[in-house]
Amino acid sequence: MQLVSVERTEEYSTGLPTEPQDVNQQLPPAWPERGSLEFHGVVLAYREGLPNALDGVSLLVRPSEKIGIVGRTGSGKSTMFLALFRMVELNHGQILLDQLDISTVGLAQLRSRLAIIPQDPFLFSGTIRENLDPCGRHLDQQLLDVLDQCHLTSVVSRMGGLDAEVGERGKRLSAGQKQLLCLARALLTQAKVLCIDEATASVDQKTDRLLQKTIRDKFQDKTVLTIAHRINTIMDCDRVLVMHAGKVVEFDTPAALCQTNNSIFHRLREVSQGVP
Repeated sequence: MQLVSVERTEEYSTGLPTEPQDVNQQLPPAWPERGSLEFHGVVLAYREGLPNALDGVSLLVRPSEKIGIVGRTGSGKSTMFLALFRMVELNHGQILLDQLDISTVGLAQLRSRLAIIPQDPFLFSGTIRENLDPCGRHLDQQLLDVLDQCHLTSVVSRMGGLDAEVGERGKRLSAGQKQLLCLARALLTQAKVLCIDEATASVDQKTDRLLQKTIRDKFQDKTVLTIAHRINTIMDCDRVLVMHAGKVVEFDTPAALCQTNNSIFHRLREVSQGVP
């Protein structure tokens, strides 16, 4: 029995793939300063033999643009975020952030310069302070400021302040409050690119509106990519990206897409409004 355990430990330590431990390069302290994003012929498959999850994706997102991303399940929406954060490496193509190829940037460096609100917001089993500022780099007043900007001051005060425990995976907070706390964390990092993966899928409409207002007001100078669960949440985006089978099939303003009767986005909006 012990020999089997040793063999299994050896298998896990040598056989499982690990992320490359990149040597960090010298980056400008403020990189990315503008938040421009370019995909050039990006191809990505999760495993050899599987269809491409991203199949020749090329696009340009301008600094501070607000982009809504829609498409059916399996269209490649979330895979774009995985590629941007280098959770999965590309088979072909390039992703440039402020004209720098992200494959040349260390993983820790890259991910520290981006912010994400995932579909299921992740919170540590610790305090409000630890969840906002895990490395302890900010003053209390800075933490209180971002909580206020994200409409969480009264919630945190009732819990007992910055050193209040959030419980296992944040169980003392509602789904909407967890997402607002993740938004406050993103605001604190001052990342120029914010990725939101269907963050409003599990919250009520009141909290949804609060999230959208906070993003509009506090991230005006940031590039924001939002995978939409509710079509109405991205109608005020600068442009909408429609994905299908790993390809970009539409990329234009919401108004332009809605005026095109045969557009996929036009049809998705009709369905969301109950039009048969």
